[in-house]
Amino acid sequence: MFTRTIEPAFYDTDALGHINNTRLPAWFELARNDLFRLFTPDLNPKAWRLIMARMEVDYRAELFYGHDIELRTYLTRLGNSSFTVTQEARQHGKLTNVGHTILVQYDHQAKCTVPIEGELREALSAHLQDAPAPA
Repeated sequence: MFTRTIEPAFYDTDALGHINNTRLPAWFELARNDLFRLFTPDLNPKAWRLIMARMEVDYRAELFYGHDIELRTYLTRLGNSSFTVTQEARQHGKLTNVGHTILVQYDHQAKCTVPIEGELREALSAHLQDAPAPA
């Protein structure tokens, strides 16, 4: 599991006084950088080996400005060329949001999927765990 801490900025809030729901997909993408480095260590877009097939976010509770947010990133499924990344946002230890993103290893020049094999599969397998229970 990869873990990052986000300190929300004032501009992350909305008129209702909590963190705007549009921030979570952006923060989850930022937190996936640790995982992206397994595929492209220098994060060079010209050598990118992934595409996103699906993304969803479950909003379970509000997040608030002035308090750090912990983002946890791990895999809940590892297929032949695709995998599911599950991410949690927590504030004060409480699970507030869960995201699921399906990523596919992809050859952008050949326009085809590529199997996940060898050391890469082993590295990804080290981050496999069960998803949190539905709310």
